[in-house]
Amino acid sequence: MTEKSVRERIIALIKKEVVPAVGCTEPMAVALCTARATEELGCLPEKITVFLSANILKNAMGVGIPGTGMIGLPIAIALGALIGRSEYELEVIKDLTPESLEEGKRYIRQNRIGIQLKTGISEKLYVETVCEAGGHTAKAIIAGSHTNFTYLEKDGKVLLDKQHSGQSEAEDADIQLDMHTVYDFAMTAPLEEIRFIRKTKEYNIRAAEESKKGNYGHCLGKTIDRPLSHGIFGNSIFSHIISKTALACDARMGGAMIPVMSNSGSGNQGICATNPVVVYAEENENTEEELIRALTLSHLTAIYIKQSLGKLSALCGCVVASIGSSCAITYLMGGDYGRVCNSVKNMIANLTGMICDGAKPSCALKISSGVSTALLSSVLSMEGRCVTSAEGIIDDDVDKSIHNLTSIGAEAMCKTDDKVLEIMTSKDWRPNAF
Repeated sequence: MTEKSVRERIIALIKKEVVPAVGCTEPMAVALCTARATEELGCLPEKITVFLSANILKNAMGVGIPGTGMIGLPIAIALGALIGRSEYELEVIKDLTPESLEEGKRYIRQNRIGIQLKTGISEKLYVETVCEAGGHTAKAIIAGSHTNFTYLEKDGKVLLDKQHSGQSEAEDADIQLDMHTVYDFAMTAPLEEIRFIRKTKEYNIRAAEESKKGNYGHCLGKTIDRPLSHGIFGNSIFSHIISKTALACDARMGGAMIPVMSNSGSGNQGICATNPVVVYAEENENTEEELIRALTLSHLTAIYIKQSLGKLSALCGCVVASIGSSCAITYLMGGDYGRVCNSVKNMIANLTGMICDGAKPSCALKISSGVSTALLSSVLSMEGRCVTSAEGIIDDDVDKSIHNLTSIGAEAMCKTDDKVLEIMTSKDWRPNAF
């Protein structure tokens, strides 16, 4: 069993990275930053200017903002100023009403909001909001993670400055993981210590059920659950997993006012690390304990991979979360540590290189691809089959294989990321998104 002190640090890490969020986390981080700057200003801003890293901009351009029927950053910024409460963190605009939405639309029409790309920074996750009113100015900066305030200022007076501390929030207290530690913790931690992970099921399966009541995004989840799709894919565990996962993603990307439990700053990653595991466990009639341990394994695997990949990257987050799902499903199939590692290798051999081109309704398609591969990888692993070190970027050592994946996503794909942003920001609809 993992030592108690190590378990405590891992549990603290999970509780920090697996949190509720309403809507896509990138525009919500911008709304959160705006809310905090507005709070420091002490009144409704007459003018708001936000400076964003390219990855934040990319992920916020085409995604639905919860409860608004609108996409993009302006309405998120307006609502952050009007009704946002920083204490809510990624649920910052959960007090939205029809009246405040109309007020937000008026605020946008008054041309009070400016959005700019922040240049000269290396941080991929960076939000800076400057609010002005009555001759006063307040500034707030979020960097490193979606709720991590690194700088606050009011009328030139610095209220908080963690920008040059030489240590990021992630490095502050987080334990650095490896695959064996992840597996050992998930399998041996006292059940009462990890039972909290069941909240991910409550949030993310509820999101899938609520999604059925509307027509969100491209309705992929509902489409997979229709007779025609059953005729193609079968009315099976496979199709049920795809449907329940895509449903929650449809709602989240389509702007439903439905909270999900996120993982490492991404609601889609939280959904992808949860729903396939829950559906498989229920239909395979696994025990409650097995479900809890599987969810822990899935979420902690995703957190481990993100430690070296970073919160935002050119690599689609569904690749990371699907690897977690595959590990968990392999365990629920009766697989041991060796088979779990083989599932990881099978996943990396297949999905490496899937690009992130921003948060948007079509993310449900990518999530479905990732989950399909997760099931395939698990089945192949249980058959004793695994991609070998003679093939591609796979190494005999599972941790080395993971770091091969993350080095490609965090380093080698940077030029890809630049090109994706260039393409997205040159589209005809760009002014409407801003």
